[in-house]
Amino acid sequence: MKLIIQIPCYNEADTLAIALKALPKAVAGFDIVESIIIDDGSQDDTIKVARECGIDHVVRHTHNQGLARGFMTGLDACLRLGADVIVNTDADNQYNADDIPALTKPILAYEADIVIGARPIATIDHFSPVKKVLQKLGSWVVRAASGTDVPDAPSGFRAMSRAAAHRLMVFSDYTYTLETIIQAGQKNMAITSVPVRVNGDLRPSRLVKSIPSYIKRSIFTIIRIFVIYRPFRFFGGLGSLIFGVGVLIGLRFLLQYLQGNGDGHVQSLILAAALLIMGAQTFLVAFLADLLSANRKLIEDVRSSLRAEVDTDGVLETVIDRDRIYSTRVEADEFLESVIRNSNDLSGAASSRKTPMSSNPLAKKSGR
Repeated sequence: MKLIIQIPCYNEADTLAIALKALPKAVAGFDIVESIIIDDGSQDDTIKVARECGIDHVVRHTHNQGLARGFMTGLDACLRLGADVIVNTDADNQYNADDIPALTKPILAYEADIVIGARPIATIDHFSPVKKVLQKLGSWVVRAASGTDVPDAPSGFRAMSRAAAHRLMVFSDYTYTLETIIQAGQKNMAITSVPVRVNGDLRPSRLVKSIPSYIKRSIFTIIRIFVIYRPFRFFGGLGSLIFGVGVLIGLRFLLQYLQGNGDGHVQSLILAAALLIMGAQTFLVAFLADLLSANRKLIEDVRSSLRAEVDTDGVLETVIDRDRIYSTRVEADEFLESVIRNSNDLSGAASSRKTPMSSNPLAKKSGR
């Protein structure tokens, strides 16, 4: 079994050495433990520091593409390097690396596909009260959208199996934490959480440049999550609200009309008609968005299947045998050998039943 610990980096020369030195060299249940950094277009000595610390692998973006893109680049690289389990952590040493065995344990026990490290948010001193509230709000939104019970959805300290990594796809450029959990929930992956410890604050958060900016980004991310992953609920709820207001205003006009005061409330009639039409149109958008969502899921399934079959390094990625997914190369090789043996046996049996003339279709022609 092979474990690869990935660290997305962007100008992390000041803190990366501390994070790398804290990584475990051996983890229970794994024969090989390696580390990889994803340099997202850093302008400092991030790569130099990583190499000096003995990093196993380096993947580099030519320019900054954002944390989410760095995360996905890391997953692709880890899969090509033959990782059976992938752990993601931060370059600022925010998370205690001694908890990596706790993250991987549920995956090794086949109890989970993805494990999220739950931080003690309430006791983290360098988190402002506003950030703590937004962290809880974000986790609640993710639980509602994904049908999971993850207490700390924004946590970037997480582990995932090879099969889970194949199926994840992030659309956002800002962050991957919320979106990956929602995808996993919709794809019926097993998700669990384990409590993890945090270290002292070494630098300000790159995602939280200011509280107003963080609030704006968080609200936009939450709305976008519902639009992408719960489109019928989002547009259906919005359409119901608009249509309901139109009905109330229409009833108000009808009441005034029955009392003989309809001439002075024509504006209400016009507004009610406009809202009813807008509500009906929003309902139609809800159905169309739901169809697009279903199409997106099909495309994601096709992509994950192709991603699992492509072997860019000559290493078998995933072999599926009816109900079982072979996640390790050893199991896959054994399965392929059995398939080859069975096919050879069947071919031999079929050849033995054929006549000499039929076994050589050119014999008749050569006799001419």
